[in-house]
Amino acid sequence: MAEEFWRWEEGRWQAPGIDWREARVVTGGVDVGSVSSQAVVMVDGQLYCYANIRTGYSSPGSAVKAMRLAMEGTGLDFDKLHYTVATGYGRVNVEFAHKTVTEIACHALGARFIYGPSVRTVLDMGGQDCKVIRCDDSGRVVDFVLNDKCAAGTGRGLEIFAQLLQVPLERLGRMSLELQEDPPAVANTCVVFARSEAAALLRQGWSRQMVAAAYCGAMAKRVARLVMRIGLEEDFAITGGIAKNEGIVRRIEKELGVRALEPSVDTQLAGAIGAALFAYRECGGQEKS
Repeated sequence: MAEEFWRWEEGRWQAPGIDWREARVVTGGVDVGSVSSQAVVMVDGQLYCYANIRTGYSSPGSAVKAMRLAMEGTGLDFDKLHYTVATGYGRVNVEFAHKTVTEIACHALGARFIYGPSVRTVLDMGGQDCKVIRCDDSGRVVDFVLNDKCAAGTGRGLEIFAQLLQVPLERLGRMSLELQEDPPAVANTCVVFARSEAAALLRQGWSRQMVAAAYCGAMAKRVARLVMRIGLEEDFAITGGIAKNEGIVRRIEKELGVRALEPSVDTQLAGAIGAALFAYRECGGQEKS
């Protein structure tokens, strides 16, 4: 069986020195996306534990698996969560959630937690779509715009290219920066056309670095146009898995002429963190600025 270069490492994390039994409110947030699912537990508005897994064939099953992994070894269980909010494309199928909230609202609030209250423009680069969100200092959505094409410019598009180039997904962005100058961009409106063009370029003698740079450049240009459709207002932050791709982030910054804020936690958690914070609000909590 060929190595699956598109796969990224699943895992969990737990904050040291926090005892959930001493908390007034324990809340859960789960983000069931098309490619990945994240579960977060917060105690009194603080990040306590989380898990990040690949979404399986079942949205309900992926939500349960992610939350069980997050709570593993903590003594927590579903009945000990005071309130849970679900988000993401599979949110309506999360049976243990008390409420659902759109991923746009959750990513705005989650970005505020990750980057601070100065965030005004959030670029969420997810597995199958891309969205730009304008928000205020409380994390409330003011305006937003979504991509209107296929998986080009998304995490799934990157996975396809990693598999084509036989390069681990986490290395693709760094490899694209190994050139002194970027080659012409590949097709950027359809991932199928882009893949076909990239395969042809490899046959013509392009290096993997050149093809990676061409595709990352194409993604950056396309996403930057989406940002400008809504208007860029600083401070600017990026959420989602692609925010971990240095090659794409650096090129987006160049296209927009602005430096993105540095995240304090894993950018893939923004939706789940926002969901857990909405749950905290439902319990009368107020997150810190």
